Amino acid sequence: MRGETAVEGEGAMDARTQTGRGHGFGGLGMILGNGWLDFGVIGVAGMLASFALATVWGPAEAQMNKKAGVERGVFGKLDDSTAIEVFTLRNSKGAAAKIITYGGTLTELWVPDRTGKTGDVVLGFDDLKGYLGDHPHFGGVIGRYANRIAKGKFSIDGQEYTLATNNGPNTLHGGTVGFDHRVWKGEPISGAKGAAVRLTYVSPDGEEHFPGTLTASVVYTLTEDNALKIEYTGTTDKPTAVNLTNHSYFNLSGGGDVLGYTVTLNASRYTPVDSTLIPTGELAAVKGTAYDFTKPMTIGSRIAELAKVKELGGYDINYIVDGESGKLRMAANVVDPASGREMEVWTTEPGVQMYTANWLDGSIHGKRGVAYGRYGAVCLETQHYPDSVNHANFPSAILRPGATYHTETIYKFSAK
Repeated sequence: MRGETAVEGEGAMDARTQTGRGHGFGGLGMILGNGWLDFGVIGVAGMLASFALATVWGPAEAQMNKKAGVERGVFGKLDDSTAIEVFTLRNSKGAAAKIITYGGTLTELWVPDRTGKTGDVVLGFDDLKGYLGDHPHFGGVIGRYANRIAKGKFSIDGQEYTLATNNGPNTLHGGTVGFDHRVWKGEPISGAKGAAVRLTYVSPDGEEHFPGTLTASVVYTLTEDNALKIEYTGTTDKPTAVNLTNHSYFNLSGGGDVLGYTVTLNASRYTPVDSTLIPTGELAAVKGTAYDFTKPMTIGSRIAELAKVKELGGYDINYIVDGESGKLRMAANVVDPASGREMEVWTTEPGVQMYTANWLDGSIHGKRGVAYGRYGAVCLETQHYPDSVNHANFPSAILRPGATYHTETIYKFSAK
């Protein structure tokens, strides 16, 4: 699965060596007054009381009994003693989101089911050690270029750039060490419409062989209507390729597979791919294919047709979101009949990649010791199309000095 010549799915693990090892603190955090953490004021006794509360109640009960706002704590440390922070966003309805500064990763997202019971709906790990190892990009911010670039090459203004190839013959998710394996700087945001944190990362000129120093920021906001809004911003000092997304794996039941989920996509076209999962350049109609979700369909109803194709194993394709690119519009709707949870995906991006965790095989044990199996989640990654830098007929993914990259995606939850 790692470094083989056969191309695996969109979430396939790339080969890398991670030297850091963390020792997690379970996202320990405390609320002081307006919901902000200040270890300089809170004593050791208070910290121990908070830890005991989380241990006795468990994560669901503990988070239901805390104030809306932002908590700031320590998730673990790298071998060089760099502290990885965790920011917990809460609203007054009992929803919560946890984001760490390693990879800008969304580690937990607690939303209610039809009975009002909250559950964690994203895959991931309990501690930092899991995120430092090989895994299929659980919850991370993907960059500098999400998805694939053919043969690891692209040109800007006649200058060719050659990247590392880490997915068969192609570059996937930013190269050998993408943004989801970098340390970001985090800070809570006051005055936002909900509990919010801003993460910033400066990618130097030449990192992973991309041109230009890119200053990227991602703002996560948990709103009062149980929506997680993600805003991406970037500026550069040289023309460069930019395509940022979040790679969360959603399981609305909190376990089992997603084959019974009903999906509707606001997409009448998609970008067909070759045997290495690079777009051919065609913008094809979904009508009459297994890719058609213009009307509600269960994920499992036609997945067998795609599973026969060894390079795919299931759904792993970019959809062209109908409507005007750059305008916020609905891209997808997902309903889990078991829990009653419903997720709407809204975006300003031109595309969304649907990936059904085709390459999870039970070998990865995540949060609470759960083994993550095939089709155990669905990813809906809003994006520019894969390999846009090599297709003149695709929306441009080139950012130039003086311009600002800005996109917005919202994952909105309800239950019925």
